[in-house]
Amino acid sequence: MKDTVVVSLIGTQLDYVGKRSDRWAKWRPNVSLCSQDDLIVNQLHMLHDNHSHRLANNVAVDIESISPETNVKLHQLNFSDPWDFEEVYAKLFDWCQHYTFDTDKNDYLFHITTGTHVVQICSYLLTESRHFPGRLIQTSPDHNNNNKSIGRIQVIDLDLSKYDQLATRFDVEHQQGKEFLKGGIETKNVFFNQLITQIEKVAIRSHDPMLLTGPTGAGKSQLATRIFQLKKKRSMLKGTLVSVNCATLKGENAMAALFGHTKGAFTGAQQARDGFLLTAHDGVLFLDEIGELGLEEQAMLLHAIENKTFHPVGSDTPIQSNFQLIAGTNRNLKQEIAKGHFRADLFARINLWTYELPALKDRKEDIPANIDYEVDLYAKKMGRRVQFNKEAKSTFINFATSNEALWTGNFRDLSSAITRLCTLADSSRITVEDVNDEIKRLKQAWYPYNQQSSSNVLLHYLEKTQVDILDDFDINQLGYVLTICQQHNSMASAGRELFNVSRTLKSQINDSSRLQKYLSKFGLKWSDISSKSK
Repeated sequence: MKDTVVVSLIGTQLDYVGKRSDRWAKWRPNVSLCSQDDLIVNQLHMLHDNHSHRLANNVAVDIESISPETNVKLHQLNFSDPWDFEEVYAKLFDWCQHYTFDTDKNDYLFHITTGTHVVQICSYLLTESRHFPGRLIQTSPDHNNNNKSIGRIQVIDLDLSKYDQLATRFDVEHQQGKEFLKGGIETKNVFFNQLITQIEKVAIRSHDPMLLTGPTGAGKSQLATRIFQLKKKRSMLKGTLVSVNCATLKGENAMAALFGHTKGAFTGAQQARDGFLLTAHDGVLFLDEIGELGLEEQAMLLHAIENKTFHPVGSDTPIQSNFQLIAGTNRNLKQEIAKGHFRADLFARINLWTYELPALKDRKEDIPANIDYEVDLYAKKMGRRVQFNKEAKSTFINFATSNEALWTGNFRDLSSAITRLCTLADSSRITVEDVNDEIKRLKQAWYPYNQQSSSNVLLHYLEKTQVDILDDFDINQLGYVLTICQQHNSMASAGRELFNVSRTLKSQINDSSRLQKYLSKFGLKWSDISSKSK
């Protein structure tokens, strides 16, 4: 059997008795703790300040009289301000650090009835972090017991792994957060679901910049909006979401739009302007297509992120703005740095949490759920409910998930297709004829980007003399590979499409390495393809 060791603070109010003769008619926390029939306290470490030494001695004497098996040890611990969290935590932490715990021989309890609320909070934290390797114990009066001095106790174990209901509740909270970020869409793509799981954690635990990459139309703007809304729901933000497309910020107006300007700062500045950064104070600033910003704007943005201050155009007085940055881009910023178009120091600052959103054609298993989502969205916007008939829906899904469907505009293409189908549907029913007409429209929009012959594709990257010595087999295979590569922003993304079946049979997946080795056979590098496909 292990001994029970309790750490407690003297209660300057609750443990105090005015008249010694009636002290046994009063409930006193530390005396009550040692009066329990079903709890033997072998050792009690009672903490007190220099003003309560006499009271602590009196309580120790009373405990010895009713529980002689309890060894009471007094420790002087002075708090200049028992409501100062930093001081209280530091001194209790130091006490725990200097005490030698032996969990093999002893069970440890921290008595939380006495002391200020700050002391109690600190005891929770120290116990939960295992700096105090035990449990909490609470004492309270027992109005049903004729002996008012005894009271009752409650032991609290902060090992949350033992509380399945609490753990399940936390899981539900995380699941709700992930569902919210996905817009309620039942996604099945493993890579995307893993990505959303991590983004949900970062969104509620961090205020650092986030970088969302991926092709145009992959959903960066929508995800940034949902991240903001999730943080807002958790009361993590006071401000608003300010969304800016950096591709629209050109020339002299770019600096003024971002950082604001004073009245008369330049010709035409008839009134002062706050700017996007100040408007986003205590909120989220989403800079879509951040790679389009000029180098000067990038330098000022970096300063604003790191220091939370910036100078409006025409002002010598710094302005403060505490915003969280979410940046989006469809460019490869590392390549932009090599070209001198993007600052390496800004990239290093925003690259802490970077997530690449996959293209729609890389999430074919999620297309049916997104079709349903777009149909419901149309009904909410237009107030008109439209549905596919069974054959029409099957026809559209079969095409949408086939290799014929390029989805070059990603979710924007899908949204546009559903909008057209719903708008043109007679009697609120989408028919096979409607679907076949829409498939023709989509093919006409996509195929001009895919109509080059294999040899013409090769001539875009190789000299004619190099193509002339290739077999027809290599020409057609390499032409197809290069065509697929043109549609992706990263080697990993292109590899996922090219090796869509064989990759699932491998224990270790390295699509980028396989594609790199194949291209090198013909003297090609990914940088050759990505630079010429822009």
